[in-house]
Formats: sequence, structure tokens, C-alpha cells
Amino acid sequence: MRSYASGAITVSSDLAGGEQTFQGWNVEYERYRVSVDEYISFYRDGYLIVRNLVPKEDVDELIQHTEDLMAGRVSVPGVDPPSADLSPVERAQYYLRIHMLHRALEIHERHFLHPRILDVIQALIGPDVLGLQTMLFIKGPGKIGQGYHQDSYYIPTHPDTLCGAWLALDRADEENGCLWISPGSQHEPVYPPTSKPELAEELDGLTTVEGVSDPDESLNDLARIVKKYEGKEIAAVVNPGDVIFFGGHVLHWSHSNKSKDRFRRAFVSHYCNARSYTEWGGGNSAHILARGDTHLPFAKPKFGTPCAALLSPEERKRRAPASASMMGGADDMMEMLPHGDEDHDHDEM
Repeated sequence: MRSYASGAITVSSDLAGGEQTFQGWNVEYERYRVSVDEYISFYRDGYLIVRNLVPKEDVDELIQHTEDLMAGRVSVPGVDPPSADLSPVERAQYYLRIHMLHRALEIHERHFLHPRILDVIQALIGPDVLGLQTMLFIKGPGKIGQGYHQDSYYIPTHPDTLCGAWLALDRADEENGCLWISPGSQHEPVYPPTSKPELAEELDGLTTVEGVSDPDESLNDLARIVKKYEGKEIAAVVNPGDVIFFGGHVLHWSHSNKSKDRFRRAFVSHYCNARSYTEWGGGNSAHILARGDTHLPFAKPKFGTPCAALLSPEERKRRAPASASMMGGADDMMEMLPHGDEDHDHDEM
């Protein structure tokens, strides 16, 4: 549900598990409460699809944004806009994947820190959430897919808490190149490239791979790992507003857009627990504290989108004390709850 609200930007939350609303940009969002069953499903299968998570109005705004990009009405910093001499079809094919525009365009920052997406991310890997990366996919007819890969190789975090959020802007299905996932592959280690054999030395039996992300399966060594899950792979067929959440070790890929006239647009973000250390993309200090708190440095949103980074240290500690964790509540929904004072009595083991 998305409704319009008036007043100043606020972010309110009840630690004890009450209702939560986010107000900003003159919009109020109803909190999405993740169930214990959804939490279990995510860790059992490595992914979770939440249907109708993002309201239609927000999806439409991003769709219009892609139209403006393709028409040259909005420019991408550092990239020449499509030439006015290009045909409409050629303009539509100009972009495929654009990285990190949340650092340059307000609309990307705002959807990167979308309250409904953060509600789910916080329940799955929080309560402390650091926003790392955004990607806008504009996959037109005939555009190739991306071969087997694991996101945690590209974006290492320590501890490894990486989680992706794949927001569908168009219907994505097998015809136009939807995301494919191997459930259970979240238990696989990250496979390092042959060029860095030292990364495989600490785990006996870990082999290196070549051709990661190559859509040609004969060149992508992760194909032999995917075969361990043969018959279990799923085509993540989603509609606009659905969001796919998947862990950083999960093997996933996409095929070419074989449709004649359908786009497969998606807004994809990556997050980690804000208490994980990373050197990726400029380190922790370059990434936005979206929810909770952290003892590590972080960045503030360039365009002022409401998030934890804009709260005072005292307010962050009040809302997300270090003694609180995401737990299953009495109503079988995930909540941020404080730990008790009970001792772990080893004498009873």
C-alpha cells in the first residue's frame, strides 16, 4: 500500500514490534513485515520472492526514467547520451546496464533506500543494513544475458552478508530473459578465478574457475557447479513490483531476451549487514547506512533520502541497540527484539 502524506520527512519505528511507517517525499509506506516462514525459505533456498512489494506508482516512475534515458532527456554522468540520429529502436538498444547512479541521480538513491525493500533486507540480514550498489538493467529485445556467477566474489564483505534485491519493472519470464537461480547453491563456497589460485588454498578441494559470467556455458567453469543442482533450477518469473532477494553465494544467471518487442527492465541493489567490513567500492565509508547502526564508518545519502545515516548517534542507538537482533516474534513475524539476560548454562548440556 502506498498513500500520500503531508509534513516533514520522518522515519518512525517501534522496537517492540508495533506498526511502522516511513514518511518522506510526501509519501507514506506501510511497513512490510517478513514472516518467519519467509525467513526460513530465504535461508533454505537462498532466495525469496516477495510479490507486489513496491507500489505501481514507484515502478511507473522508474519505467518513465528508463524512457527518458533512452530518449536522451536524462543523461548518465560520464556517458554520452544516445545520438539524435538514432532510430527509436537503436535508442532503445543503447543502454544495457548502468552502475552506481545512486551517487549521481536522486531517483536512484531514493529507490535504493526504498522503505519496503529495506523492510525485507533488514529482516533477512539486519537489523543493521549498509547500502552498497545499484544497477539499472534495460535489457531490450535481442540483448544477451549474463552467465553463471556469484555476487559475493565481486562484492566481498567480512563477515559475508551480501544480499541482492532485484526489482522487476517489466514482467520478466523465460521469453524476455528472466533471472534463473539454483536453489541450495547458497551453501557453495565462492569459487575464485584461476588468475588468483591463492584464494583457493584455505579450503581443501576448492577449485578455481574461468569464464565466470560468460553466457557461453562451454566457457564458464561454474557450469559444472550448476550441474550439481540440475533439475532444481528455477526461472524467477516476476511481475512489475515483485522483488527477488538472493544471497551472495547463490548461483544465478539469465538468458538472452528472445522477445521481439518486450523489454526486461530491472532495478537491482546490493546490501550487506552494516557491521560487515568491506574494501569494495571505496570501503564502508563510501556506502550508505540504510537501517540500524554500526561501529564502522558510513556515508550519508547525497540527496537526503530518509535513512539511518541521517539520524543522530543517540537516535540510532535508541532505535537499534546493540543488544537487539532480528528474531521471530510471538505472531510468527520477524521483529527487532532485545535479548534477555539469561545465561547460557553449559552445565545442562
